[in-house]
This record gives sequence, C-alpha cells and structure tokens, in this order.
Amino acid sequence: MAAAFTTLTISGMSCASCVARVERALRDVPGVRDVSVNLATESANLVSTADIPVTRLLDAVARAGYRAELRVEPGAFASATSASSDHRATWLASDDARVLIALALALPLVAPMVLGLVGIDAALPAAWQFVLATPVQFWLGARFYRSGWAALRARTGNMDLLVALGTTAAYGLSVYLWLAHREHGAPHLYLEASAVVIALVLLGKRLEARAKRQAVSAIRALQALRPDKARVRRDARDIEGPIADVRVGDVVVIHPGERIAVDARVIEGASSVDESLVTGESLPVPKHVGDYVIGGAINGEGLLVAVTRSVGAESTLSRIARLVESAQAGKSPVQRLVDRVSAVFVPIVIGIAFATFLGWMWARGDIETALLHAVAVLVIACPCALGLATPAAIMAGTGVAARQGILIQDAQALERAHAVRVVAIDKTGTLTEGRPSLVAIHPYKADEARVLALAAAMQAGSEHPLAKAVVHAATERGIDLPRAFEVRALPGRGVAARVEQSIVHIGSTRLMRELGVDLSPLLAQADALQARGCTVSWMAAGDAPVVLGLLAFGDAIKPGAADAVAALHQQRIRTVLLTGDHFASARAVAEPLRIDDVRADVLPADKAAAVTQLREGGTVVAMVGDGINDAPALAAADIGIAMANVGGGTDIAMHSAGITLMRGDPRLIAATLEISRRTVAKIRQNLFWAFVYNVIGIPLAAFGLLNPVIAGAAMALSSVSVMTNALLLRRWRAKRRGVD
Repeated sequence: MAAAFTTLTISGMSCASCVARVERALRDVPGVRDVSVNLATESANLVSTADIPVTRLLDAVARAGYRAELRVEPGAFASATSASSDHRATWLASDDARVLIALALALPLVAPMVLGLVGIDAALPAAWQFVLATPVQFWLGARFYRSGWAALRARTGNMDLLVALGTTAAYGLSVYLWLAHREHGAPHLYLEASAVVIALVLLGKRLEARAKRQAVSAIRALQALRPDKARVRRDARDIEGPIADVRVGDVVVIHPGERIAVDARVIEGASSVDESLVTGESLPVPKHVGDYVIGGAINGEGLLVAVTRSVGAESTLSRIARLVESAQAGKSPVQRLVDRVSAVFVPIVIGIAFATFLGWMWARGDIETALLHAVAVLVIACPCALGLATPAAIMAGTGVAARQGILIQDAQALERAHAVRVVAIDKTGTLTEGRPSLVAIHPYKADEARVLALAAAMQAGSEHPLAKAVVHAATERGIDLPRAFEVRALPGRGVAARVEQSIVHIGSTRLMRELGVDLSPLLAQADALQARGCTVSWMAAGDAPVVLGLLAFGDAIKPGAADAVAALHQQRIRTVLLTGDHFASARAVAEPLRIDDVRADVLPADKAAAVTQLREGGTVVAMVGDGINDAPALAAADIGIAMANVGGGTDIAMHSAGITLMRGDPRLIAATLEISRRTVAKIRQNLFWAFVYNVIGIPLAAFGLLNPVIAGAAMALSSVSVMTNALLLRRWRAKRRGVD
C-alpha cells in the first residue's frame, strides 16, 4: 500500500518528555509507520498507510494531552497565511499580557526578600502575600496544571508537571504555615517562591517563542516572496488577476521593478533579475530570451514576457520552502538519542525530589525545610534546554544556509556533513560553466560542413550541453540539416542514428573503441585538443564504422572554482575530480585548480562505484554534481550535494542529494561544510550546557544550596540561553572572495 506523508502542528509541548509522549501516542495508531516530533518547530511528521483518517491522528494526540491540527502544505501560500498571522499576533499579545501580569504580581513578593539582604525589613502581611500569589498560582499557572494532569493520565511526566508539583508544594506549605501560626505572629512564607517560579517560567517561554520565530524566519521570508497577483496576456490583452488562476503555459508579463509571480521561461525582452532572496546570489542575473526566471525574484529595468513553467506547490519557491521546513522539522541522530534519554528523565527527577524530601526529614525532622529543598529539585530539573538544544541549532543552521542559497534537505545530512574528508566533484557544469561551445572540427573522408550537418541532425532534439553547442554552430553557419531516424542514446558514451541510409555514431573514445573504429588518422589532433582541455567527440559511419571526423568542445572554468578548491584544502579536505571526459581534458581542468586526484573516462554507473571505493575505510565522502548522470553517485555518497540549474532539468540530481546549492557557485561547497561544522558545534555546546546545568543544579538543590526562586530563574535562563546560542548562527555569512 502506498505511503502517505502527513505533517501536524502540535500545541502544548513543553519539553523533550512531551516529544516522547506525542511520538508514542502517534506510533500506537494502527497504520503509522514512522513518526518524528520536533519540539522547536512544534510539528510531527508522519509516514503512514494512505487510508488513515487525519481525525484518528488528531484524536491520538488529544488523548495524550495535547492539541493538534493538520499543517497546511508550506508551498501553498494562499490567503490563509495572513489569517494565521492575525491569529498569531492576537495569541502573542495575550501571552505578553500574562507574562507582564505575572511579573507585576510577583515583584512585590520578591522585593522584600531582596531588601532584606541589605537590612531593610519590608515584609508584606501574610494576607497580602496570599492575595498576590493566588492568581499567579491558579490563573496564570493554570496551563501547568492542565498539562501536568494530562501527563499523569498518560502515566508519564513532563516539564509542566515538575513546575506544577513544585509550585503547588511551596504554595500549599505557605498557606499551611500561615493558617497554623497566625495566632503566634506571621511566620516566614514561601509564596514568593511559587509566584516567581511561575512568572519566570512564563517569561522564559515567551522569550523562547520569540527565538523560535527568529529561527524559522527563513521559511516566513520565503512565504512572503510570492505576490498575490499576476499579469497574464490573453487575447492580446494584459489582464491582472489572482495568482491561483495562473496555469502552466500561460503567458505572463513582468514589468520593471515587479516581483515575478511564477516560474517561467522568457520569450520576449531582456532584463536583470534580483534572485538574492531565492538563490542567495548577491548580484542581479542577466535574463534574455530562453532563460528561466524564478517566482519570487524581482525584475530589474526591462519588460519581460515569459511562458509559465510551474505554479503553486511545484514552483521553485514552494519546493524550497518544503525542503527547508522538512530539514527543520526532521531529527538528527543525536536528537533521537537525546529523546530516548529525556523519556525517562522526569520520572527520575521526581524520584530524586522524593528522596531529597525523605533525606531532609530524616536529617532535620523539619517538613518545611525538606519540602522546600524538594521543590527546588523539581523546579531546577525541568528539561526544556535538553529538548531544545539540537532542534534549535538545526533550525538556525538550515535557515541561515537557505539565505545563502544552500538548501539542506534533511537534518541528518546537516549533522553528517561536518565529518566529510573527501569531496568528489563532477567537472561539466560544476567546476566549468556547463555551456560548452564548438571550438574545432577536424574532418576525415568528409568535408567540415558534412560532419557538422550529420552531428547536428542527430543531436537536434537533445538537451545535452554538447548537443546544444553543435546545433547552435550549425544554425549560425546556415547549414541545412538532413533528417535523422532511429536515434538512440548510448548512456555515458554517445548517440547512434540512421542518417541518409547510413548508421552514424557520435560519441566518446570509449564508444569508438567498442565499435572497433580506427582512430589513428586523427589521434594526434585529438590528443592536442584534449591537452588544451577540450572535450572530443568522434564521428563514425557505416555498418563497419569508419571515422568521419572529430568535434572539439571548450568549456570555461567557473571564476570561483579555484577559490572553492583552495577553501576545501584549508579545511583539510581531499578533492577528487570525477568525470566522464577524457583524462587529458580532466587534467587540463584539475591542474590549474590544484585538485588532488583525477578519475576520468568514468561512466555514470562507474561514478557510483568510484564514490563507494573512496568511502572504504570509513572515510566520509561528499559528491558534488549537477546532472542526471550524477544521480547514482550522489546517492552513493555519504553526503550528496546537487548544484541546481534552476529550471534547467536538475530535479533528479536534487532528489538524489541531501543538500542542494541553488546557484552554480562552487564556493558554496566549502560554505556548506562550514555551516555544518558550525551547526554541529552549536549542538554540542547546547547539549553540554543543558546536561551540565542539570548535573550541577540538581545536587545543589538536593543539598539545600539553592532555593526555589534561584532554581526557577536558572531553569528559565537555561532555555533562553540555548535558543540564543543557536541564534548566533544567523550571523554566519559565506565567504566569497572577489565577490563580497
């Protein structure tokens, strides 16, 4: 049965234990194959059989004590976006109000304690303390009771349960002391502890929510790019209408300064287009007839008329949003380990708090002291920071990478890329411009025009860069082309066809040798051309094929290729050029770039085998390519990096790779590995401090060295510090020598 992919928005989760509970609830639904719940993005990604009703999934989450709704597909930027923004604004305003009220009520309670440190007695009457603390405990703190009760019903624990137990114990002890001793003078109460803890936790969650919104700003920025309307040309009239009415094949008119509404191919006009928010390209890109434009980019000074290529969920913008959100909602291997640890964390903490209470009762026999220290243990041990440590860093890392034109499609690729020690790179279109031109024709037993005419006839319908160069050269010379029949592609080697009753082959040296063709008449010319870095294609004809000539193609090295290889070497990464071209052509590119190893004459299937060989001994290998023939190698590598040619047919390469570079700048290869290293460093820092915080804080609280107020402040600070540390990744920028 076909698999269905569903994304739910989960509300009410507060820590890593909540994540484990929601995952367990969804996994128990019959037909669910895999579940990944992310605390930072508040989402659940499910793989299930296609016949599971969404309501069954929503009910399972509700039974676990949380709220869920079906998430709108991220590429569908319909009017629902603005409505959700209004709803979110209202919700945030309400949240702000609760935090401010909690702080305002808690401040008079904690102020006397602070003033007492400098010898000023400003204690409030017990009745006033009760009046201030009660609404904080039971109104503003009601969310902790609801969530904690749901956790108990599910026979598990979460952060909110710890807060509810701890603050209720402090509040209840204070009320008991007040009522029991009111005839003998006002005793010391701990109402400030319960009120301040709740206020600080609410403040911490408010700051945490703000940090989350900053971390997912990349998706929101993408969602804001697509305009609501498009100008469509119908019956010689330009009609402006809703973007939803545009269909593939419609002719759209783009005025200067307008944001482009759809992915399209230019059929009239010339301009420069700012694609920086989509591809990360800092300079405007020239566009002429035949070029592709991306929906969301901004047109420059010229009027463009273009034919729509993709709309809605299939547009480049929508696919980018899906990739970014998928990466941010996914889980890295280390996060799965953290989730397993967190699943047993809360029960252990409750056990430690109970042991602390019993220990102090045995040592002192004072229920007041014992309960206070147990409360401190419960409060300081909240595992918020632990649950946020990894997803917060991944959200920030994937977001900043997207703004630089680097799309990381899954969290595992982001975490794994930092360990890459070898980068295998395709030549054509990756290190070179990918727009080769025909630079020489050497005929044999035929004239030059005849060789070019046969080659162009065979390649007329091909999208291959060399084929386009041949057809372009024939068109420029005004050569009449014969008709080619029975055209067959020979993968990785060339093309065969019947032209004017003769079988003609055009392709690589390997193909000619397979056919038994004698190449000696033109071998010297071929060697000389290949030594100059040219790619050579041979032509042979006849049932017993005889060489008719050779065609040489030149492809310029990309301006940033040398910087890219140098940057990889600075990171102590070995570079390997992996290409189907002749060794001499490959070496002509590899030597000026100082690439460490060259592997040439490699068929597409052999590229995957070559990558597998490079991985021997546990070496982590990244493969970089841009074409369909690179897809097997991209899939075989530990990390596949596809260099996208937007609108140019590299979808297969993108689907085979974990990372996609949205512009053809090879310097982004080193930048990708750098952002992976920085992200993994943030994950390690966050996990270290989250664990250290609990390892140090819990014993201090258990031995009576922390009161609940300080514990609450430290707990809130831990979550905020983890998010803030992750957000430092947003300051990262890719280094592009000669550009910035």
